[in-house]
Amino acid sequence: MTTHVEIRKGQYVDSVSLMQVSAEVAAVDGVAKAQVAMATELNLDLLAQMGFDVPDEVTPNDMVIALVAEEASLKAALAAVEAAIAALGKSRTSATTSQEPTPRSTAWAAYVSGAPLALVSVPGPHAFSQAAGALSAGSSVMVFSDNVPLPHEVRLKEMAAERGLLVMGPDCGTAIVNGTALGFANVVARGPVGVAAASGTGAQQLTSLLHAAGVGVSHCFGLGGRDLSEAVGGRSARAALATLDADPETKLIVLVSKPPHPQVAEELRSYAATLSTPVQFALLGAGQPTITEAVESALTALDESVPEWPQWLPQETAHPAEGGALRGLFAGGTLCDEAMLIASQTLGPIHSNIPLSPELALGADLRHDGHLMIDFGDDALTQGRPHPMIDPALRLGRLAEEATDPAAAVILLDVVLGYGAQQDPAADLAPAITEARKVAATDGRDLAVVVSLCGTDADPQGLRQQADALTAAGAAVFLSNAAATSYAVDLVRGGVR
Repeated sequence: MTTHVEIRKGQYVDSVSLMQVSAEVAAVDGVAKAQVAMATELNLDLLAQMGFDVPDEVTPNDMVIALVAEEASLKAALAAVEAAIAALGKSRTSATTSQEPTPRSTAWAAYVSGAPLALVSVPGPHAFSQAAGALSAGSSVMVFSDNVPLPHEVRLKEMAAERGLLVMGPDCGTAIVNGTALGFANVVARGPVGVAAASGTGAQQLTSLLHAAGVGVSHCFGLGGRDLSEAVGGRSARAALATLDADPETKLIVLVSKPPHPQVAEELRSYAATLSTPVQFALLGAGQPTITEAVESALTALDESVPEWPQWLPQETAHPAEGGALRGLFAGGTLCDEAMLIASQTLGPIHSNIPLSPELALGADLRHDGHLMIDFGDDALTQGRPHPMIDPALRLGRLAEEATDPAAAVILLDVVLGYGAQQDPAADLAPAITEARKVAATDGRDLAVVVSLCGTDADPQGLRQQADALTAAGAAVFLSNAAATSYAVDLVRGGVR
């Protein structure tokens, strides 16, 4: 293997675009590691963790291209970098002529284009000015950026309400507007269900299950994971519900969220009752329906049949020792929340970096002897590094560690397909599952692996191909996250034989 580290002084490209560049280059045959990123402090830490030695004189305005590849593949990998960056440049200039000045701000671009929606993806502390500029120009905004200060979010949503506009986010990773997918979204059919989602993977699970049942989506408006908190008060949720209510193609609205603040949830229920379009709620929490149950309820309300949700089981069922621990390694925060809510009903307390209660919080090392679940997409783990739906390195490393832990009986994972995600998640995960089970077997243990596969048959990764590869590696695979979690819990308790 050959290591290549290249510094491009003063060449700036936004973080989301460089995530895609890194993913494209990593897919080149013979490439073991690929990271193309701006030389921020956090990115330099990540590069060091990946084993790259970056010169000390770099600045945050410099781009770093770091590769580990077979010598025969290095030239192709560098060519892929050039092609991907060149494609970004073409996309930025295709909408303008040589006589038109290039917009230097979101406000300028919104004024010039008259676009009804602007997407903002800059470092969180700088997102406010760009989003506020778009609102001032009359555009609604999708704020993909995470790590945006809470007061900035509240003020942006106040500005939007004053102008009759919608702010999706901050940390809005998923939206579907007029059939166009934005951020991380699945390929789903058009149809009568409108979705408002204070959750990214929650929206993807809901829309994917609807698609599997043959029911499409009119729009899916992301709200940002904090929208139903006490501080934000559901400001974007109200705007999204009103917008969907005014849409003649929307016959039923579903509001999905991570566990909300109780008072905010109650206020939204009261507001929804004033609308002409029926609204169903999928607000995760103790005693509340799972996302799968919410989809089934929506199907019933539309007089549609509820299908048997797809599952793919390996030829041989794993039989872990009874009394071992459940270890959840998630890319999606809402899927992690839902899994904890389901599993804790039977297994008791589950520790996490996004705990259901403060006393269950994991320490900085993310370790605990008992049941635990980790959201690798949490803001604290994505600062300066790609989201785990793009770069699975952190999660794969933890999977390998769990395989050596005698206490670990069942590993529960999510795999999220669709736009923006890895081109072939199973290509990395299936061999890692095979190796993990082999390591445990060498120690005399039968390690079970269960996968929640969130996606549709129209996604570019191929739903069935992903499921087949994962089951061939020994994993049990479920389209429903709730079903995957229940199966994993049964395995821990020795109930699957």
